[in-house]
Amino acid sequence: MEQMNDVIIALEGVTKCYGTLKAVDDLHLHIHKGEIFGLLGPNGAGKTTTILMMLGLTEPTAGSVQVCGYNATMQPIPVKNKVGYMPDSVGFYDGMTALENLVYIGRLNGVPESEVQSRARVVMEQVGLGADMHKKTATYSRGMKQRLGLADVLIKQPEVIILDEPTLGIDPTGIRDFLQLIKQLSIQQGLTVLLSSHHLHHVQQVCDRVGIFVNGRMLAEGDIDSLSGNLYNREGYATHITVEEAVVDTPALSCALQQLDAVQQVTVEGRQITISSTSDVTPILVRWMVEKGYGITGVQKKEYGLDDIYQKYFDNNLTGNTADEKSRRFFQKSFFKRHKN
Repeated sequence: MEQMNDVIIALEGVTKCYGTLKAVDDLHLHIHKGEIFGLLGPNGAGKTTTILMMLGLTEPTAGSVQVCGYNATMQPIPVKNKVGYMPDSVGFYDGMTALENLVYIGRLNGVPESEVQSRARVVMEQVGLGADMHKKTATYSRGMKQRLGLADVLIKQPEVIILDEPTLGIDPTGIRDFLQLIKQLSIQQGLTVLLSSHHLHHVQQVCDRVGIFVNGRMLAEGDIDSLSGNLYNREGYATHITVEEAVVDTPALSCALQQLDAVQQVTVEGRQITISSTSDVTPILVRWMVEKGYGITGVQKKEYGLDDIYQKYFDNNLTGNTADEKSRRFFQKSFFKRHKN
């Protein structure tokens, strides 16, 4: 049973309409303290609109948003003080060093002058830029700028960080290192992380739970194992067995295998045998075939990864939502304007 006192972000029946366009539709979402939650969906699905409402930068048409114990609509300033946001494209003053940029951001966020320099240095070390803090940001790679953007978020010491498409434009090694850094910081500092992305494989590496979001609706939510289990229940299990020699009497083998419990369908093509079943009977199948004298050279069980889950849930729902791009632009303007106030 879910412990409500552990919930740090709570959306209850949230709907957002732009005229006749429903950008977010009756969204219910609870994110727990210290977890990394992946909000997954194609571009234009409503992810940024949802983030916008979490930060109190736009009001929901219906429903309520609670973040860190505050109503995001009625108390947006306390929410912004508790939450750090990193957009998909991070900008800095190229003529300044990374440290100078970070100190400047720290001052805008109200970090006391007596500690802003030391805090900026500590954060630079945390994100792996300690050796490069005195370089101008014009010389930084895309991956280094993303790390500096994370430092920008962390210097205010938030309880929650929201990352909007943080891996765009980074090479595979940089993506892996960046996401592992997120995981490490979440564990060490107890940070709650909302990671919005359409890059499934990246998210699967670090998220405790994911929500599959399309056309403003949450289609599924849970950890990878539970979502995979739901697909197994719906699609069934599949075991692929390779034998040493091509099967001669295909009908006889198919008929015999179908007599086993839970087996639904058998397909034999030369040395390849595929068995579909209502439960995982892979060990039973292997033992049976060995007992019957088949030389097994390979066994592969179908595993549903996040790519499969994503595709199954909204294969026919990839239409974009133009309201979300409007939200993204408004969001970034509004958020960074806050630094100047």
